[in-house]
Amino acid sequence: MIEALSQTIWLVPLYALMGAILAIPWSPGIIRETGPRPSGYVNIVMTLIALIHSLVTLIETWGKPASYLSFSWLHAADLNITFDIEVSTITIAALVLITALNLLAQIYAIGYMEMDWGWARFYSLLALFEAGMTTLVLCNSLFFSYVVLEILTLGTYLLIGLWFNQSLVVTGARDAFLTKRVGDLILLMGVVALLPLAGTWNYNELAMWAQTATLSSTTATLLCLALIAGPLAKCAQFPLHLWLDEAMEGPMPATILRNTVVVSTGAWVLIKLQPVLALSAVASNFMICIGAVTAIGASFIAMAQIDIKRSLSYSVSAYMGLVFIAVGTQQDAVALKLLFTYAIAMALLVMSVGGVVLNTITQDLTQYGGLWSRRPLSGICFLVGTASMIAFPPLGCFWTLTEMADNLWLSYPQLVVVMLIVNGLTAFSLTREFSLIFGGKIKQMTVRSPEGLWALVLPMMVTMGFALHVPILLYQWQLLPIWQALNVTVAGSLTLTSLIGAGTAAYLYLNDDIPKPIQLPSKALQDFFAYDLYTEKFYRSTIVFVVGLVSQVIYWFDRYLVDGVINLVGLATIFGGETLKYNASGQTQFYFLSIFLGVILFVGMIFSNFII
Repeated sequence: MIEALSQTIWLVPLYALMGAILAIPWSPGIIRETGPRPSGYVNIVMTLIALIHSLVTLIETWGKPASYLSFSWLHAADLNITFDIEVSTITIAALVLITALNLLAQIYAIGYMEMDWGWARFYSLLALFEAGMTTLVLCNSLFFSYVVLEILTLGTYLLIGLWFNQSLVVTGARDAFLTKRVGDLILLMGVVALLPLAGTWNYNELAMWAQTATLSSTTATLLCLALIAGPLAKCAQFPLHLWLDEAMEGPMPATILRNTVVVSTGAWVLIKLQPVLALSAVASNFMICIGAVTAIGASFIAMAQIDIKRSLSYSVSAYMGLVFIAVGTQQDAVALKLLFTYAIAMALLVMSVGGVVLNTITQDLTQYGGLWSRRPLSGICFLVGTASMIAFPPLGCFWTLTEMADNLWLSYPQLVVVMLIVNGLTAFSLTREFSLIFGGKIKQMTVRSPEGLWALVLPMMVTMGFALHVPILLYQWQLLPIWQALNVTVAGSLTLTSLIGAGTAAYLYLNDDIPKPIQLPSKALQDFFAYDLYTEKFYRSTIVFVVGLVSQVIYWFDRYLVDGVINLVGLATIFGGETLKYNASGQTQFYFLSIFLGVILFVGMIFSNFII
């Protein structure tokens, strides 16, 4: 029976799709008597079934070699496309993480979306997210991975635009969709170009091909850069990072998934493509540079934000930058562990903030204060999430960040410095948010802000329990680095930057003697970080300006040349017809004369060329 579950693991994405289909009757209001809430409960049940199926399969496959399933999808001439599935400990563990977080997000949505009538549409889109991500981690084909990424892009657009009657929501959904499309278009070029070179899209076969591939450096570099472009946009890396900030306009339960596992889908594809990407040293260095620039830049930007969602979104980009560094330095196992520990910590942070935003009805950090006495559970969860996010022993990210920095200590010491800076800035940013929300005195917006409904608190507390037990899980799975072999200098430096960053933020923002908001000596520098390094203005003055100028030129050419010539011919025809109308007498000899004169004129024009 248990073995049969592993052979039918492909049913896990179908559970989510089935829940989305079953929610349809409540979406257009066919069933009015019960309201839209049953659609949510149906999807929760289907996600629970998917989680149980994944858990049982994980127990069965633990420690066993990977097995593979293949389904023929298209066979035409010499083209044979199969849908390949990998059943391994890593892929099934990813299924458990995705379905568990989705289940917690759906329960969280019961409280967050309590008064919203768009339940069916919202839960169906969450199911689309779940189906897409579970299919992606099971998929062993680059072609179908690209298809799934496109589905996730569509799901992102629809979920961000759930409340489409708000202008900022429409703008955020549009920008997120278009930004991802830029990376997806370039990724498609790489996917198409790879097939004639390797003869396959199967990840295992691609790895075997890469071991003996003989490509020119230019071909390998262009191919790898194209394959990186899609994940670069999915992971919100510079310069395609603005979409994640604007995506915060969507509902908070969707943010739980988007900020944890959805942004990680691009990194997952990169890890699967690691053997191919290793063909180009330029591509690996490009990933490292992009990751380092994004990690440091996003960390600085996060500290300067007064919108709580924006601040968290830039921390997401920063940690995805660290994942890019791990992949670029061939630390695939560390990258996977970092994705796991980061996802639990970020989910806890988003949940603890979501209830505060819901009851306080503001996202402005300057209007918060004194919520520790009113929302102690949310405050404790935020602290645990912060400690789990940074290098704070013995919680989750401490071990993954320490192992990653230890591996870079000898070969890439400059990247260790990048990690120290990012860790310290993240500790400062998250502690700053905690101090502004839960510390200080009660303000007008926080006078009445009690702890949320059970549906908000329960998943938050469960996630906190998982965050606290992540080190134990890593130990049981034998994924912790050996304590005796741990680099004390690296671990101590990371811990020190965590303490310095958190301590500095606590001193500045919990000290009533220091006036708030805190202003930097240089207003220009503060605005530089607050306005996202002026990236949007740079886009407007370059890309948007050029596109607008080209559009105006094309419009002028179409309006005055193409349309002008056509209109001129039309006017000449009308004028000629009107002129002839008054010369027509109806007599036959007159028409013969007109034809005769026309023939003479035509023959004269022909012979005039010979005379000249």
